[in-house]
Amino acid sequence: MNKRVILGMSGGVDSCVACHLLLKENYDVIGVTMNLVPKGKLYDEEKGCCSLSSVMDAKIVAEAMGVKHYTMSFREEFDKKIIENFVREYSLGYTPNPCVACNKYIKFNSFVDKIKPLKADYIATGHYAKVEFDRTYNRYVLKRAKDLKKDQTYFLYNTSQNVLSKTLFPLSDFIKDEVRQIAKNENILTYSKKDSEEICFVQNKDHGSFIKMRNPELVKEGFFVDENGKTLGKHNGIVYYTVGQRKGLGIALGKRVFVSKIDAKNNTVTLSDEDLLYKEKIKIREEHFIPFDKLENNIIVNVKIRHGQTEYKGELFYERDELFVEFEKKVRAPNKGQSAVFYLDDLVIGGGIIDEVY
Repeated sequence: MNKRVILGMSGGVDSCVACHLLLKENYDVIGVTMNLVPKGKLYDEEKGCCSLSSVMDAKIVAEAMGVKHYTMSFREEFDKKIIENFVREYSLGYTPNPCVACNKYIKFNSFVDKIKPLKADYIATGHYAKVEFDRTYNRYVLKRAKDLKKDQTYFLYNTSQNVLSKTLFPLSDFIKDEVRQIAKNENILTYSKKDSEEICFVQNKDHGSFIKMRNPELVKEGFFVDENGKTLGKHNGIVYYTVGQRKGLGIALGKRVFVSKIDAKNNTVTLSDEDLLYKEKIKIREEHFIPFDKLENNIIVNVKIRHGQTEYKGELFYERDELFVEFEKKVRAPNKGQSAVFYLDDLVIGGGIIDEVY
């Protein structure tokens, strides 16, 4: 019998082409679309990678390819694990990355648990990433995809050995233009569909208003201060701001200023010149490594402090059982709450959440 693969189908061009490629390899494919965003006026069900239209697109493509398709609800888990964490982190002065958390808790862990009755040999997604078994480490490892512009390993550093051992990434050796061309050649209806790049549960890119509507008790006016603690004016609540921000501050000081610090305890937002945004060291919490369980020796790595192609060289090391990165050159605006992901060439060493900046 052919090996069975459960494919996470978002309804976008990537997962649809992944389905086509798996079928070409003679896998027995079953498509599953995840409903993530809770119902209600606060949320827009026509946004993001799990919109109602995306569910329909996935169903239509699956049917055209002769693939069974199921829709599964993860709304409750998503609300508890992703949205509640997002709101809490912002209220504490952090800038969270919900896509990292979603991949960790929902798109792999919860997904793997919920599809057990389908008795799959593998799971697959349309992510741009590569998984291999490495004999040197005697473990499954995560590597960058061929298309470095679309590479999504930044969001996947939390993936466990158990999940990696069962995961296929059919797009690992394709660039995006090739994927769209395959979709067009195969008459896949989503070949020209735009990629989803916004937070799927926040409307109009306004996370502050979202938090105020959902949890008004967490949003309190406070004061802008300068680096010496001098009051400059009122702010609307720390959830509206992130370190490095210049626009939308609602205050005029006669010069360009940037958010350089958010103090949840005192409910203050520090504004300063841009040079105070540059930091040389970060502390990491909730670290996860892939080729090994724990870092035994200091190591020089390339570090991403946000999704994108920019990387910074730094030394990764433990000090009193706490993990740090010291950068070769100061980096601009590492945000507490964002993920820092560590690379050795194409290999993902691991990552964690930025807890402090120095």
